[in-house]
Amino acid sequence: MEKSFTLIQTIATAGAFSAISFWYGFMFGRESSRKELGELIESLRRGNSDSASSPPHS
Repeated sequence: MEKSFTLIQTIATAGAFSAISFWYGFMFGRESSRKELGELIESLRRGNSDSASSPPHS
């Protein structure tokens, strides 16, 4: 009986570790993507404001 309990503990520990690792990886990836997209949006805004301030080409 103790052997199966140890197996259940091992599986539960591995599952918990997997879930925590997935959560941290997901949050880190999301934050990294948010920063990259924020920088891209800022550069696009700067590019659009620069082109908006220049006279239109005829």
